[in-house]
Amino acid sequence: MKLRYLVTLFVCVLGCCILRGQTLEEAKKLYLEGRYAEALPIFQTEYLLNPTDASLNQWLGVCLYETGNESNAEKYLLYASQKKIPEAYLYLGELYTKMYRFDEAEKEFEKYQKIKRRDKEALARLEEKQAYANRLRRLIKRTEDVQIIDSLIVPKNKFLSAYHLSASSGSLIPMNEFFRNYPNRTLPLFINEKKDKIYFSQQDSLQGLDICTMEKLLDDFGNQKVLPAPVNDKKDQAYPFVMTDGVTFYFASTGHNSLGGYDLYVTRYNVSSDSYLNPNQLNMPFNSPFNDYMMAVDEEKNVGWFATDRFLSKDSVCVYTFIPNRQVNLIESNDEKYLINRARILSIKDSWKPGVDYSPLIALAKEEQALTRKEEKGDFEFIVDDRHTYYKLSDFKSPTARELYSKALRLQATLDRYQKELSAKRDQYAESNAAEKNNLAASILSLEKETEALFKEIQQLILQARLEEIRNISR
Repeated sequence: MKLRYLVTLFVCVLGCCILRGQTLEEAKKLYLEGRYAEALPIFQTEYLLNPTDASLNQWLGVCLYETGNESNAEKYLLYASQKKIPEAYLYLGELYTKMYRFDEAEKEFEKYQKIKRRDKEALARLEEKQAYANRLRRLIKRTEDVQIIDSLIVPKNKFLSAYHLSASSGSLIPMNEFFRNYPNRTLPLFINEKKDKIYFSQQDSLQGLDICTMEKLLDDFGNQKVLPAPVNDKKDQAYPFVMTDGVTFYFASTGHNSLGGYDLYVTRYNVSSDSYLNPNQLNMPFNSPFNDYMMAVDEEKNVGWFATDRFLSKDSVCVYTFIPNRQVNLIESNDEKYLINRARILSIKDSWKPGVDYSPLIALAKEEQALTRKEEKGDFEFIVDDRHTYYKLSDFKSPTARELYSKALRLQATLDRYQKELSAKRDQYAESNAAEKNNLAASILSLEKETEALFKEIQQLILQARLEEIRNISR
């Protein structure tokens, strides 16, 4: 009986060992294939059984790092590094780089270089990591002196709840609230103040996400256009926001030589050429080696917001509220530690000016609506460029531009009449019998075509008037 028990116990232990071995081998295979999220729970289980295994610490640390859990990865990578695991040197150096601990990163890179001195492929990989570290270190010196007055950690899928734009600044809504069945719940859509133009991201079959725009056509949006280069790059472009001038354009991109993931960029729309200037990457602290996105500035409230997932779990983001600078002001300091703390936003109070009470502005930033912008008195609102907006025909300097816009206004009156007529016919159609619907259908279709053609003609006239006026005032 005792012998039978021992045999059974031996078989069970052997079976567990075999099963464990198979599980570990499976995890190694997933690891080599870059499927870190799948390998992670297996390595975590194995670590509990053998926490002093250097290789196991290395695998676990890498999996945590590659799945965005950098803060917890350090412990395991450090242990593996102390046990002289070569890959741990490289990953720990990369981790320290992202944490702006550059001196420590360089020490790990030197260890890796020494042990891999005859491996050309490894050295090329190391050179890339060192170049990135040097780039970050240089950018630290260009950290912008911006006052960050508040911060809020929110679920990633609800981060727009932290943005409280005034009506004059437009609005941000989730894509799936505008386009039904849109798969990505975190990507936003921007609607301008007049609610006649939208900006959003759409998947390109070859490259990634492209920023697109649509205009209000009659009762719906249409005339979709993909923004041209240099805005859209080979990778993902998303999180658009347009300032009230209609010219300054913020967006986020994983391309354009970003620091890592999404970075924030700004460009300007050239009205005369219907094109965009080359985007400029924003300085630290707006950007980092992590995902930074959704820059929005409310000129009425004099506050701005941006989101980042730096040093947070994959399901959370931090939305910072800041006071926009009229011009870029860099921090003047030779103290690298201080610059690093400001770039990392270690404490928002580090950016505050002595003796300033920010509480009223913080409260204003959280208000759902601010006071509406004072309405300009005039017959219309015609934006020429970022410095000129006209409200009367007498504002025009160019007689040609004035005549073009006058014609556009006359046609607009006709268009308004057509739209009312079209709306009435559609209502009539809905209440008619089959025979009456047949008679109305042709009339509605014809009127729709006329309306669309008239709309396009008006837009062309407005564009011509704008270009002519710009040429006149720039002389």
